[in-house]
Amino acid sequence: MHTTNTDSQKPVRYWLYACAAIVFAIVVIGGITRLTRSGLSITEWKPVSGVVPPLTAAHWQSEFDKYKATPEYHHVNRGMSLDEFKNIYWWEFIHRIFARLVGVVFLIPFLWFLYRRQISRALGARLAFVFLLGGFQGFLGWYMVKSGLVNDPHVSHLRLMSHLMTAVLIYALILMTAWGLKTESRERQHSFGAAAMVAFAFLILASGALVAGLKAGKMYNTFPLMNGAYFPPGTEWLSPSYTNFYNNPGVVQFEHRNLAYAFGLLMAVLVWRERKNLSIRHPLALVIVAYLLQVLLGVFTLLHAVPVSLGALHQTNALILFTTALWYWAAKRYALCAF
Repeated sequence: MHTTNTDSQKPVRYWLYACAAIVFAIVVIGGITRLTRSGLSITEWKPVSGVVPPLTAAHWQSEFDKYKATPEYHHVNRGMSLDEFKNIYWWEFIHRIFARLVGVVFLIPFLWFLYRRQISRALGARLAFVFLLGGFQGFLGWYMVKSGLVNDPHVSHLRLMSHLMTAVLIYALILMTAWGLKTESRERQHSFGAAAMVAFAFLILASGALVAGLKAGKMYNTFPLMNGAYFPPGTEWLSPSYTNFYNNPGVVQFEHRNLAYAFGLLMAVLVWRERKNLSIRHPLALVIVAYLLQVLLGVFTLLHAVPVSLGALHQTNALILFTTALWYWAAKRYALCAF
């Protein structure tokens, strides 16, 4: 999408940046919610009345009683105190509040800009699709939670991945739309390498979600080898064989590691190609910094068997890495050099 950068488009672009920032926060908070096992603390989906947290001791006890009726309480958190329950409840509550907030922040200005005719018909259709995708994302969130409110109190790792990657897709669509509005009309530029980098960053996030959902980060806690071998030793193969790619914890961790290696190799090739133009202001420089930090965080997170703090930082920086790769692609696509 290419349009002229008029003054009337600046509010639209800044609004989209604000929406992207909220989605970024939702992903970060969602990661903490998962790491603290808070996602099943709220057992009901109340889109309207759910915006009000428990305000009295009786309300808190009522929510706690609902949680105590779940399999997670009986199998994982039996004996939990009310104060401990409040700690996990607040993370899930904040996560849901931010999800509602982004809907409001997106919809109201969107309708205003439509009324003022500050966005074109094509742009309006694209943004309407993003809003509908956001609604689907909310459904996926509850669909994921429901998978854990059963006798086996663990949310489906596939639903977890779908929930996360839909959020990442929404985030990418919003940012690319905003960046597309910044450029003046010109012919499109294509870069297979930059697009491939975005794809690899997306796959790294997806495989990371599987690692988290299967708790694969708590096994093979060695680096650079996996318990002394390149491929994880002692891996029991599942049947049918193709399910190992998304159901086998050892294989999933192996995939996550090797996608990171592949990203680094691709980055090195692109750095070599652009070595004459590379500087601290080059978009690829941001990718390099984010990648090196991500590798460091990944290694420490693995060696310490995924503590909450390092796990949250690792996921947050994974989204930052994706953002830098997306920015590099946008800079190529729209001939941009600054925000």
